[in-house]
Amino acid sequence: MSEPTHNAVAYCRSVGVDPERLPRHVAVIMDGNGRWAVERGGQRVEGHLRGADVVRQTVTECCKLGLEQLTLYCFSAENWKRPKNEVEFLMVLLKDYLLDERQLLLDENIRFAIIGRRDGIPADVQAEMDESIRRTAANTGLTLCLAINYGSRTEIVDAVRKLAERVKAGELQPGDIDEQHLSDSLYTAGMRDPDLLVRTAGEMRISNYLLWQISYAELWVTPKCWPDFTPADLHQACRDFAARDRRFGGLTNLRGAV
Repeated sequence: MSEPTHNAVAYCRSVGVDPERLPRHVAVIMDGNGRWAVERGGQRVEGHLRGADVVRQTVTECCKLGLEQLTLYCFSAENWKRPKNEVEFLMVLLKDYLLDERQLLLDENIRFAIIGRRDGIPADVQAEMDESIRRTAANTGLTLCLAINYGSRTEIVDAVRKLAERVKAGELQPGDIDEQHLSDSLYTAGMRDPDLLVRTAGEMRISNYLLWQISYAELWVTPKCWPDFTPADLHQACRDFAARDRRFGGLTNLRGAV
């Protein structure tokens, strides 16, 4: 991806975000949709509908800021355990989102991607996923990656199986396998690791999300449920990220440090 445009730099400065210290890849655990609705006396599905609106708002804001990638945890491998009617509603909502937002992806030069297993996802939803991927493949702006039927442990198992097949075929020696080989075998192969992980609804856990990829990501948690998440919250997360000292296991170059 190219460097942020002049417009993106100017916009960052206008909202108090340092464009030089902007996270390039933000991953989000969008938690609290059902809770948000129930607390207001509604049905859980109402929270998911509101959450979809916030996704649109957040994607648009990421484009304005000039982010390189936004990865959203939409449906985990464990979410199949939810009530059947809720799962079915989420699949319909996903299909509607893909259809309704395709023009936005094209207008905003957004490249669309999916990570996760295809098992269990209805064929018509998969078809729309593939169509959005195909139609946006040449786009060069923000990459919007949806994690659907995704679990990080499953992803790592699939990566290990892929490497085992290469060893079995004589393409790779076991002793040659390193971190890069494993990274290149994950669903996220070719993608930059997240710089910032945002979680809503105040939960202090990772929930089997991008475990390998977030090894050095900064964590930012808000008590707000996802339907209440605003561009101002994203700006604050970016400002807090910019203020942190990312050492990646090393030491800050402080005077007198040894």
